[in-house]
Amino acid sequence: MDKKFNITVRNCDLYYSEFHALKNINIEIEEHEVTAMIGPSGCGKSTFIKSLNRMNDLIEDCRISGEIKIGDQNIYDKNTDINLLRKNVGMVFQKPNPFPMSVYDNVAFAPRTFGTKKKNELDKIVERSLKQAGLWGEVRDRLYTNAMGLSGGQQQRLCIARALAADPQILLMDEPTSALDPISTGKIEDLMSMLKADYTIVIVTHNMQQATRISDKTAFFLLGEIIEYNKTDELFANPQDKRTENYITGRFG
Repeated sequence: MDKKFNITVRNCDLYYSEFHALKNINIEIEEHEVTAMIGPSGCGKSTFIKSLNRMNDLIEDCRISGEIKIGDQNIYDKNTDINLLRKNVGMVFQKPNPFPMSVYDNVAFAPRTFGTKKKNELDKIVERSLKQAGLWGEVRDRLYTNAMGLSGGQQQRLCIARALAADPQILLMDEPTSALDPISTGKIEDLMSMLKADYTIVIVTHNMQQATRISDKTAFFLLGEIIEYNKTDELFANPQDKRTENYITGRFG
């Protein structure tokens, strides 16, 4: 039977030292959907998605309680293999961050790390991942040139290809288009709409129009809490909480 890769968060609290960054988070994120996190800067959106692959473990004095499950596994269980978790739950950041090496070596990095050594296997993974990221046609003749020479939009799609090459089930995207021009943004939005057939996607976005274009469900964060979580069209058309309405109509944020 196929493993399920829905995300279930129950009674989750997160502290940075004394600062209460996430407050009693409860949410169910369905697999093969795009789920958007919206809200003002500093409200906990990025902290939340970093808790889904334990990136917050890297921050000193970070404490988390409650339960976060991917499928049936509590990822904060002491027996969790962190490297395997981060393989299964890929991350794309706000600013493109390709490694200062060739396009090919960027994409082959994760498969090599996890034991793939044969050149023909790596070739297939690199081609497949670049095609999935909508970049193959643009870089097929530049595979062995330095990735730093790509445009910003190409670099971000390369970072998506690099994440996909690890063969994840979940893709976390932290404001992946905020540093990009409208054409590059459109390409990545189209890409997300296609990728959800194979992956569960969670995106943090400051752009509410983007959330309405690409997400199936949206969660509105405010001061570390989820104020409202619903199907995207319903949340924007008929918000149930006055604070959600005030935010999406531009009264604050």
